[in-house]
Amino acid sequence: MSDFSGRSGGALVTGGSGGIGAAISVMLAQRGSPLAFTYRSNAETAEQVAATVRAAGVDAHIGNPPLEDADAMRAFADEAAERLGGLHTVVSAAGPHVPQMYLSQTDPALFAQQIEADVIGAFNLTVAALPHLRPSGGSIVYVTTAATTVFPKRDALSSIPKGAVESLMRAVAVEEGRFGIRANCVGPGMLEDGMAARLMADGDLDERALEVARTNIPLGRFGKAVDVAEAACFLASDAANYISGQKLDIDGAFTI
Repeated sequence: MSDFSGRSGGALVTGGSGGIGAAISVMLAQRGSPLAFTYRSNAETAEQVAATVRAAGVDAHIGNPPLEDADAMRAFADEAAERLGGLHTVVSAAGPHVPQMYLSQTDPALFAQQIEADVIGAFNLTVAALPHLRPSGGSIVYVTTAATTVFPKRDALSSIPKGAVESLMRAVAVEEGRFGIRANCVGPGMLEDGMAARLMADGDLDERALEVARTNIPLGRFGKAVDVAEAACFLASDAANYISGQKLDIDGAFTI
């Protein structure tokens, strides 16, 4: 597939060293797009992803600007657009670890921290990217969560901020459509890799909880990061050129 090989410019992906972000970065590259991507702290993994992207025959540029820093995010977007010759796609796959806890037990400082990382970070990325997406009539895809459709207990730190991000994307779809910009979200459910994998490793989800989760998924299994990457790349491609302001849950029919 070469969905993006005919486009000028490249893609910007945040969280490109994470499970979902890496899968999206590599798939964009394999389908013809050079890209710039961010990482938070794991430089070694970021370099490995960059090497895989370059092996696909396209350029890769990496950096670790804090998404909460508007000036740093704007500088990285400008740098990426200059190096890649513009931007046709922006994908946000960045997200801090989200501990599972009841809302009543959540410390206000932790909640504020999550809002800053998810919502303020999303706003900063969006504002930084829009000037570069307008000339190309480009696309924004944000990775949120299926939990904004069906709320699971103890997931408030993820679903509440990401609900705000989905509202942000609807605002972009309505206000920036005049420039040809499309804005959509993908909502991962339980995955074998990505955030769910970290929750399993940390013990937030034990074997009993995992079995209950599988039982509640009509397909009877967890997804993979590549499933989310397929959806994100579809929404960014010309095959979805009349889809905007929408959210596609990647969850094995859990939210039905």
